[in-house]
Amino acid sequence: MREISFDTETTGLNPRDGDRLVEIGGVELINHVPTGNAYHVYINPQRDMPEGAFRVHGLSAEFLSDKPLFADIADEFLEFVGDGTLVIHNAAFDMGFINVELERAGRRTIPNSQVIDTLEIARRKHPSGPNSLDALCSRYGIDNSRRVKHGALLDAEILAEVYLELIGGRQRALGLVPEEEASSSSSAVMEPGELGNFNAERRPAPLPSFLSEAEYEAHKAFIEGMGDDAIWAKYGS
Repeated sequence: MREISFDTETTGLNPRDGDRLVEIGGVELINHVPTGNAYHVYINPQRDMPEGAFRVHGLSAEFLSDKPLFADIADEFLEFVGDGTLVIHNAAFDMGFINVELERAGRRTIPNSQVIDTLEIARRKHPSGPNSLDALCSRYGIDNSRRVKHGALLDAEILAEVYLELIGGRQRALGLVPEEEASSSSSAVMEPGELGNFNAERRPAPLPSFLSEAEYEAHKAFIEGMGDDAIWAKYGS
């Protein structure tokens, strides 16, 4: 499964009212694991930079003046996206800009069926909020100290970490059940003592540990660092 944690920066809020894209950032995930493959580009908006937008991302019209137009990078952008799913925080905003730019460049637009909105996931999971990207970083203990100003690639990298937490974290089902079952039901994760459901015979005596005391303590500290809800903790440290 290929997904792309994705973010944009713009000159304003309304692509139908003359605002334009100025930066695109995307981070590739395969089966929810970052691959190190990323896409990043600055874009010449062919217009001035409003002061409010500049305060958000720090990209001036002068800096962007020698950058490619969106039409010049449209094909490489669509090639990078391919049939992957775009993971976006407040997807309606970013996709509004992306699809207006694609229309203007005479390229195919990206359907909603190819997009996951992490803001919607966060609102379902944490209905009392707040659910901004910064708030979710605080909730999940994700370091966003580098985020002095908004930047598309940095925000995409941070969003990838937030997304993994929203869907259950890196511990998701421990690979004990098929992915579709893990997605649909938390009961797919076996609880301690449930191995008997598979009619497996227990050993008369447990096997001796091959871990040294130092390795055992290091592993115990690692599990404790995951927090009280760590799935590993249910299976003993």
